[in-house]
This record gives sequence, structure tokens and C-alpha cells, in this order.
Amino acid sequence: MFGVKTTCKDRWRHVLNEAARITSKHLLTLEPRISDNQTDEMEGDNLQLVVPKSLHSSYSKTRQQWLFCVEDLIKLVSERQKADEINLYQT
Repeated sequence: MFGVKTTCKDRWRHVLNEAARITSKHLLTLEPRISDNQTDEMEGDNLQLVVPKSLHSSYSKTRQQWLFCVEDLIKLVSERQKADEINLYQT
């Protein structure tokens, strides 16, 4: 699941509701400085926050290590797509 919100506020929880049966969720936002409390909740709910690399410095040092940038997300999607293609050929 991949959601996009310009700002998160409490709307990030919409992604959780919209994809309740999907384990791995990603949310791209342009919002800087989301609190550690909110990002802790996101992580606990398997919601990976994706923020442009230029905004990572606005987050706490701890959260910066957890954040994805757009490049990380593209890499993950590419890896999963390749794995799916391999699985198709093996069956």
C-alpha cells in the first residue's frame, strides 16, 4: 500500500483504515518535523514514512535513520517486482 498526503497531521491514520488488511504500508509526505510520538505510532502500525531526502534533517536523529526517502521506496518496489517476476517463472 502506498499513500500520499501533502501534510500528515492525523490524516495518516486514513492510510491505516484504507489498507487494514495490508501488512506493509508506505506514506509519502512533504511535511517536515513530524513528532517522534507520531512517527513511533506509525512505525508501530507498520506504516513506513517516506519523505524527500532534503527534509530528513528536520526530523530527530533517531527518526532520520528510520525514514525512507523516495529513492529508498523506488528501490524497494523494484526489488519486490523482480522477486515477483522470479516467482512467476519458477511456478
